[in-house]
Amino acid sequence: MSVSVVYKIPESVLVVIHTPAQEVLLIRRADMGSWQSVTGSKDHPGETWLETAIREVKEETGIDAQQAGCFLHDWELENQYDIYPVWRWRYAPEVSRNTERVFGLCVPEKRPITLSPSEHTEWQLQPWQAAADLCFSPSNAEAILMLPRFLRPVG
Repeated sequence: MSVSVVYKIPESVLVVIHTPAQEVLLIRRADMGSWQSVTGSKDHPGETWLETAIREVKEETGIDAQQAGCFLHDWELENQYDIYPVWRWRYAPEVSRNTERVFGLCVPEKRPITLSPSEHTEWQLQPWQAAADLCFSPSNAEAILMLPRFLRPVG
């Protein structure tokens, strides 16, 4: 009997969820204890960046990014980085780099968050600069620091 191994796709999204007041949602990883925004890989090669972002937001926070009042914006930025050795086993042996597409999601107000306990243990809202300081990932911190550039104009 042969066992089929399903590897992660080295294409992921980073979604900076924020309020109009520029408070950023951070979630604490269950495995490392570090703070981050929503992240996650494509489920299959045909899944679009947008579909991945919508799915990951729902899975990790319970927020429906398509509901009235929410604004999901593809920042059209991509980060490429080396996959940390501790997580390389999830990817095909020849894969060592990941491409991450950055999105922003403005939610109209503070709302309850429903975490997946196997992935995240707690959440918090922080002003954008403080949120960037708390992030483990350099690309996540950099994306949060770019938030003021991508805010949707009011009116």
